[in-house]
Amino acid sequence: MKTPDSGFDRIAGFYDLLASLVFGQALRLAQQAALADLPPGAPRILIMGGGTGWVLGEVLRRSPQAQVLYVEASPAMLRKSQTTLQRTAPRHQAQVEFRLGTEASLVAHETFDVIVTFFFLDLFEPKRLQAVLHQLNAARQPGGVWLLADFCKPPRWWQRVLLAVMYQFFRVTTSISARQLPALPTELTKLGLRMRNRQSFYAGMIEAAIFEEQTEA
Repeated sequence: MKTPDSGFDRIAGFYDLLASLVFGQALRLAQQAALADLPPGAPRILIMGGGTGWVLGEVLRRSPQAQVLYVEASPAMLRKSQTTLQRTAPRHQAQVEFRLGTEASLVAHETFDVIVTFFFLDLFEPKRLQAVLHQLNAARQPGGVWLLADFCKPPRWWQRVLLAVMYQFFRVTTSISARQLPALPTELTKLGLRMRNRQSFYAGMIEAAIFEEQTEA
């Protein structure tokens, strides 16, 4: 079954190696920072575009009673995620539903206490990004949180060069629709969310934050 955003099949076999060669541990450190804000108890968590599945073990270690829906558009990435879970957290397999698809594969009755988008929202051109954001926010329970780890506007010239090379590489290899990095915190605040606990990594090129509903002053 081929999904609209399944281009990451082409690089699934070496994605983690490539990421570590370029960014070292920065991507994982950003994800760990965002996951520090997982709510207690047994939250229902939506992970969108989770890639090869490393994040699953981290989520279940921090929130061992969580119920997780793991949505991934790439069949190869989804298979790697299932294998990763079997290897790293086998006793939690019943708590995770793997679903091949995009945001369109969510159904109306599904709602979540936590939305997780790690290095995912930067893949889409503005019109598609707006659609993704609104659909995911509609699936967020009132009072639910949105955990973000992603690239942000690079403060240094070499980072801007690196970002341009990255977008060119992923356009060629995976056919992503984005041509430049969106201002993700700005887009999330347009949904009525406020950012807190922002942390920076890789000399300011990567950020992690939690977004939650704005409260009246």
